[in-house]
Amino acid sequence: MTGGDGVAGQFITVEGIDGCGKTTQLQRLAAHCRSLGAEVVVTREPGGTDLGVQLRAVLLGGDPGSVDPLAELLLYAADRAQHVQQLIRPALEAGKIVLCDRYVDASLAYQGYGRGFPLSLVAELNRLATGGLGPVRTLLYDLEVEEGLRRTRLRQSRLTEPTTPDPEEHRQDRLDREGAEFHHRVREGYLAVAAAEPDRIRLLSAKGSIDEVFALTREAVADLLPT
Repeated sequence: MTGGDGVAGQFITVEGIDGCGKTTQLQRLAAHCRSLGAEVVVTREPGGTDLGVQLRAVLLGGDPGSVDPLAELLLYAADRAQHVQQLIRPALEAGKIVLCDRYVDASLAYQGYGRGFPLSLVAELNRLATGGLGPVRTLLYDLEVEEGLRRTRLRQSRLTEPTTPDPEEHRQDRLDREGAEFHHRVREGYLAVAAAEPDRIRLLSAKGSIDEVFALTREAVADLLPT
């Protein structure tokens, strides 16, 4: 197996608006890869390293407007730089499959299209932070904003149930609480990025059941996995 930057492993990322179900699909994909005998590293942005955990608390905590947009952009870049050097690149060089929940496309969608920063600036920060390391495949789970927000609200209501595992892991964050117009811009950004890079990005409908969406997920990465 070969990655997207001459490394030995495979680097696959998942993207999408809040509520699209990408994290569930990532977990299922990891289990599928392991069943095929692959060594898998599952990670996320922000928060894939010890430093990233601290940055995640700053970036996703608080209320909308509590973090300056420029500070937000730079903190995501800092998280990504540490993530690539400490975890992603070493894992790929060891021949592992790295599955990452959000990566460079998230910054283009959220800080570029959502916040309005020049796409060229976001792209340059991504390049500096990653050293040019990009995923060989990105799965973009597309969903209407209204349905994503409905799912997010439903997820929050379930947090009051005493049997809910790890409620802090699924608590609504600062970006979740942005207005619908922001999330519409983010979705438009994701679709624009997908249209610009069809060879890398697979656009998958997130409307179906978990099993139906996972069938699409498996098909979208079948050529990258061990047989």
